[in-house]
Amino acid sequence: MNEEIDGPRSGRPSRGLIIGVGIGVVLAGALAWRFGHSSSPNAKDANAPPLVTVVVPALGNVTSTVSLTGEISAQNDMPIGVEGDGGRIAAVLVEPGDHVRRGQVLARLNPLTAQSQVDGAEAALDELRANAAASQAEYARAQGARDSFSNEEFERRRTVALTAQAKVKAAEAQLAEAHTRWQRTTVVAPSDGIVLTRAAEVGQIALPGTAPLFRMARGGEIEMRGQVAEQDMPRLKVGQTALVRLDGVARPFTGKVWQVGAIIDAVTRQGTVRIALPAADQNLRPGAFARADIQAGATVGVILPQTAVLSDEQGTYTLVVGADDKVERRAVTVAGAHSEGLLVSSGLTGNERVVAIAGAFLRTGEQVQVAPGAMANNGGGGDAGGKRGAAGANANAAVSSP
Repeated sequence: MNEEIDGPRSGRPSRGLIIGVGIGVVLAGALAWRFGHSSSPNAKDANAPPLVTVVVPALGNVTSTVSLTGEISAQNDMPIGVEGDGGRIAAVLVEPGDHVRRGQVLARLNPLTAQSQVDGAEAALDELRANAAASQAEYARAQGARDSFSNEEFERRRTVALTAQAKVKAAEAQLAEAHTRWQRTTVVAPSDGIVLTRAAEVGQIALPGTAPLFRMARGGEIEMRGQVAEQDMPRLKVGQTALVRLDGVARPFTGKVWQVGAIIDAVTRQGTVRIALPAADQNLRPGAFARADIQAGATVGVILPQTAVLSDEQGTYTLVVGADDKVERRAVTVAGAHSEGLLVSSGLTGNERVVAIAGAFLRTGEQVQVAPGAMANNGGGGDAGGKRGAAGANANAAVSSP
């Protein structure tokens, strides 16, 4: 009886075990089918081409500008100091910002010593003139009574008269020098202009060769001096119009390029440009930081967003989407920078689809998708071209996966 009962349990599986195994197989198959079907769209999306935003640049005339920074300064900054022997400053008659005329007194030194020298020279001159007059009278009598005087006496009187006249001339020169020294006790303006700085104070000892007492802008002429990159220097010419902007001043100032530097700095690779500005405007203070845009003429080209122009060891380039929606590399030449983007003067014909953003993540020959509704016209043609360029630069779409 026991053998019959134990035998079936050890020789074959029970009915409950068979049913449990069957249910497990069915569930495993269902899960495998579900996960297999749910993962297939992701695999499909992973293989989809990247989505890109493109701009189509319109070729045309684009106003070329050269941007630079610098500072406001006087065109002719004139340092004014003491010309004579120096002395103690007795009076200061002008302040910074004053408009002065040529010959106007700026400051006076203590004139006591110079005045005494003038007085002494005048007294010596009067004495010598009296002696010269007496000598000349004696010589004239000798000439009138030539037979009454010996040759020796006649020549002596003539020599004395000539010597007296020479002494008078020397005394006159000494008096003129004394007058010049006296005049130099007053510091005067060498020309018309505006006083920029004043270092003179009453009681100060002023000596030649020391720091200037005043600095003056000759004629009140003001300018902006800026540094321009070497590649932009050939585009600048005397007479070009420039818009100069200052911090804190809303309106720009219109100036003219009056000097283009003749050399390029060997270290910075930059040249100097000087822009003449209105002299009467009180907002143009020397030393102020300024920015300028110089209109350098019209250039045939297009304006692209800065994100559309790339560079590497081979040069500057853009990525173009061809007719087969594949990425192509196109070498370009950048002729300048604008607020709307970069001016490209060569390398594009004006009808390409240029990748606007994140082109660095794409490879030449890669298949892409062009984002619908993301195409923006962009290019030259004055203000209209600039607005189109801004639209392209502000496109929100980038290289992405769906």
